Amino acid sequence: MKKKTSSKITCILFLAPALILFFVFILYPVCNTIVLSFQSWKGIYGAPKTFVGLKNYKQVLQNEAFYRSLLNSLFFIIGGFFILMPLSFGLALIITSKLRGTKLMKTAYFMPVMLSTTAVALMWVYILNPSFGAVNEFLRWVGLEKWCREWLSTPGLNIWCIILVNEWMYAGYNMLIFAAGLVSIPSDIYEAAELDGCTGIQRLRYISIPLSKESFKIFSILCITGCLKAFDLVWAMTKGGPNHSSEVPASLLYNEAFTFKFFGKSSAIGVLLLILGVFLSISVNKLLKRGENEG
Repeated sequence: MKKKTSSKITCILFLAPALILFFVFILYPVCNTIVLSFQSWKGIYGAPKTFVGLKNYKQVLQNEAFYRSLLNSLFFIIGGFFILMPLSFGLALIITSKLRGTKLMKTAYFMPVMLSTTAVALMWVYILNPSFGAVNEFLRWVGLEKWCREWLSTPGLNIWCIILVNEWMYAGYNMLIFAAGLVSIPSDIYEAAELDGCTGIQRLRYISIPLSKESFKIFSILCITGCLKAFDLVWAMTKGGPNHSSEVPASLLYNEAFTFKFFGKSSAIGVLLLILGVFLSISVNKLLKRGENEG
């Protein structure tokens, strides 16, 4: 009994620092945000917090900018699955192949991930500048001046420019996720497939993709949660403008809290975003498990 008790105490002592950090930096802020979402507060220390019930949620759900931000998050998710996923998987196939220079390719593809998000955003802001940016200058040079645009000021176009920059930046990170899945596939399977005449696209279709399903599962969860909380790149490139055209939930939350001082309203946005993220994560997990069972 003494050994069991001492082992339990040892386990608790080892877990205590992580549990303290979890409660202080995750659980308490989440609970405080939920409570604040039912109150009105201007963010001034010592100022009273007034209980307003569901008023903040009602204002958020009646705000067109909120639905526009959700639509932009949906665009981020679409870009993630239809642009980032095939791009990252393709890069993973290249760096795990027997081609020469794969070490250099790994470094080159992963380099954007190592750069600061603000640095990447500012770099692309200058590249997409309508007056002297490299994109418009190139279009003028090849005689396609009519294709020149104000890339970050045109509603509908600006959000997709940010999405493409996001895919360029995080392709290397997701490449490693897929590369880890491809490397874990036993080489015996590929050798047996070659003996049966399974090469090229058939090898990719019947071996590489099915046996990398865990990597696709991890990518799906990270993609959805990452797209819902996207903020830094959007804020650094457009600040959600013009006229909320590139707004995402996180930038809308930031503006409501720190620009307009509606901390209760911004907390309501955060709670709705948390609920949506948990719901989508659970749904994707169930969908993927159902696909595995059917397979």
